Amino acid sequence: MANLNKVMLIGNLTRDPELRHTPKGSAVADLGVAVNRKIQDGNGGWKDETTFVDVTVWGSSAENAQKYLTKGRGVFIEGRLQMDTWDDKATGQKRSKLKVVADTLQFLPDGKSGPGGSGNGGSRHSNGGGGNGNGGSQGGSAGPPDDYQEEDDIPF
Repeated sequence: MANLNKVMLIGNLTRDPELRHTPKGSAVADLGVAVNRKIQDGNGGWKDETTFVDVTVWGSSAENAQKYLTKGRGVFIEGRLQMDTWDDKATGQKRSKLKVVADTLQFLPDGKSGPGGSGNGGSRHSNGGGGNGNGGSQGGSAGPPDDYQEEDDIPF
């Protein structure tokens, strides 16, 4: 049986990114993301259901997140789920938390547009999945550079 651990989220930051560095010097940032979903209430109307997700970003994506993102900014995140476990010092009990480790972080112009939506198009930063800080980036924080050309003529 095959396994798949893939997460895609579009939401708004609930706080400014918190950047730190590991003892070996790798950049890592923690983000809080709120993801909304419309659900029907008992009266036939609609309401928002919000899910709050903790996200960890590594390498240049972490540095760019801290530099360019602020609370309320829209983001598109691709990554994987990871379970963190630790011993609670206050109670002595074992605790755990499910979080997302981002492979790709894309800045959105606001909290309402998704990838390919209207607006400036955002910026895409990829970690390469290894968390080693060697991820690259395309474009600037407000969109692609002026000399950027779409690759629509590629035959595949």
